[in-house]
Amino acid sequence: MAILEILDVPVSWVLVQFYSFFSLFMDPYSGWTWAASIVGLVILMRIILIPLFVKQIKAQRGLQIIQPQMKEIQKKYAGDRERQSQEMMKLYRETGTNPLASCLPILLQAPIFFGLFRVLQYGIAQEQPIGVFAWSQYQDLVSIAHDATIFDVPLWATFWLANEVQTETGTSALTVRILAAILIVAMSTTTFLTQRQLIVKNTAPDNPMVRQQKILLYVFPLVFAVGGVNFPIGVLIYWFTTNLWSMGQQFYVIRNNPQPGTPAFEALEARKKEKAARKAARKGGVAVSEAGEAEEVSDAPSVRAQPKKTSRSKRKKKK
Repeated sequence: MAILEILDVPVSWVLVQFYSFFSLFMDPYSGWTWAASIVGLVILMRIILIPLFVKQIKAQRGLQIIQPQMKEIQKKYAGDRERQSQEMMKLYRETGTNPLASCLPILLQAPIFFGLFRVLQYGIAQEQPIGVFAWSQYQDLVSIAHDATIFDVPLWATFWLANEVQTETGTSALTVRILAAILIVAMSTTTFLTQRQLIVKNTAPDNPMVRQQKILLYVFPLVFAVGGVNFPIGVLIYWFTTNLWSMGQQFYVIRNNPQPGTPAFEALEARKKEKAARKAARKGGVAVSEAGEAEEVSDAPSVRAQPKKTSRSKRKKKK
């Protein structure tokens, strides 16, 4: 618990700073102001983690490149697990590949998650002054955050404890469960779509880890759906927001820098060829439309048809 308590200060401090900023143009007593602060916390954290995300991409790419060598080791030392592990470690050292680098962003998000969970569950729900809420200049924010709601539901409310929320605040337990259920579904769905996007578009079909990834594709959303009944509304907003960020960031990387041998890589190569073909065709006097249809373009300048000159007598006759 002492380790978790260390997280209370940085997480609550960032949350309070965003709250102070958003309070300049939003209602300081509204739950939406605190929700916006949670979104701000997510964005700041994910921006800080971008360098680690780049390392994650390089690590995944490196693992993809050495897949043939890994298969040979697994086949050669199929009956000797210890020797197989030694050869794998040797391969990682020789190629400069670190399989743990692909897990760094997720591992570093976990402390923020637990810190926010503690701040909402204990600091705000139970009105205990933890983190910076124990500082004299921020103590009044504890009651403000405790009473703040979105759709009449406090940010510390959970699906599982909806009846207790109704007893304390008067908010209908059904309202609490409906909002929590919507956020749980949104969190689980975005988790599934993020994992599916990675497997379908940026994983080679012959990758031996595909089977494990497909299992996790369904396990992770299920774990979040089951565990989500105990997550405060604020934590559900946090996780849904970080999933949206992950989806967008991952989509950009997969589209522009996919791993070799994957469907996304083939799609990128096809786009490059189509773009090069259009460019070459224009230089050669042929314009290629977006649909891929070629249209001849004449190099000769267009000549404007000049009106024929008529005599004055003929013009009078026409009148």
